[in-house]
Amino acid sequence: MKVNNVCIIGGSGFVGGHIAHLLAAQKINLLVPTRHRERAKSLLVLPTADVVEADIHNPAELDQLLVGMEAVINLVGILNGNFISTHVDLPKKIVAACKRNNISRLLHVSALNADVNGASAYLRSKGEGEKVIIESGLSTSIFRPSVIFGPGDSFLNLFADLVRRLPILPLASPNAKLQPISVENVAQIIVSSLSIPATFGQSYDLCGPNIYTLKQLVEYVASITGHDLSIIGLNDSLSYLQAMIMEILPGKLMTRDNYFSLKVDSVCDCTAMNKLEAVFDIHAAELEEVAPLYLAHHIPRERYNDFRDRAGR
Repeated sequence: MKVNNVCIIGGSGFVGGHIAHLLAAQKINLLVPTRHRERAKSLLVLPTADVVEADIHNPAELDQLLVGMEAVINLVGILNGNFISTHVDLPKKIVAACKRNNISRLLHVSALNADVNGASAYLRSKGEGEKVIIESGLSTSIFRPSVIFGPGDSFLNLFADLVRRLPILPLASPNAKLQPISVENVAQIIVSSLSIPATFGQSYDLCGPNIYTLKQLVEYVASITGHDLSIIGLNDSLSYLQAMIMEILPGKLMTRDNYFSLKVDSVCDCTAMNKLEAVFDIHAAELEEVAPLYLAHHIPRERYNDFRDRAGR
């Protein structure tokens, strides 16, 4: 199944940019709606990409966007805010617009541990969104990644900023387990799925090769960026209290809902990993191979050059 015209909803974001570049390299025509066109500058140079300002929550505008499209990729997700509008209502609107425009192929990015009975409002809304996709009757594929890392991420870069500024870091949920996967791997899997019939009607848990605690990841970021940091792991009660306080501060680095999400380990089991390997011929990137290179602006020049030499760059 050859797909020539794809609409990437949420394509101007972190994962979307990587997907857009891969699809453009295959000479696939792309339509990328965004609220602010200037924020998608990296996509404007792609020869097959058309970046347009649009309100994706408006059904009439969605219909206009999907005219002539053969497949839709939905990447829209938030960690704070109106989960129902973003994770449930928007997928409903996308499904309806696909049907009105006779588009059968829909790829949807959810989250690991998404469940209508999940531990947090975030996970429950993601589970409800998956239900909408599964019951759509379209040729769908669902992807459920753990934490995604790579150039431009808001995860390791956030901790790199924090360890540079703070000598002591009180860390909520220090023992939460994560299995980070590289954004390149996520993008490769999604792009490959567009034309693989075996992926139709399937859901895939996406994880990298290694499991870490949250504390181990922060310690690693501090180590590779050359900063001395004392991490104070908080117990459950103090973790909840910290989340409650940070929830009302500007920036919302953490909320109580984030705390509840971290209560569930974001890791893949062997069955999920075997399923992934059986369909996609992709080498899972090690975090240690990639992170030092894109965290370069946090690393003293001599340490950065040493990392590049050891990586053979």
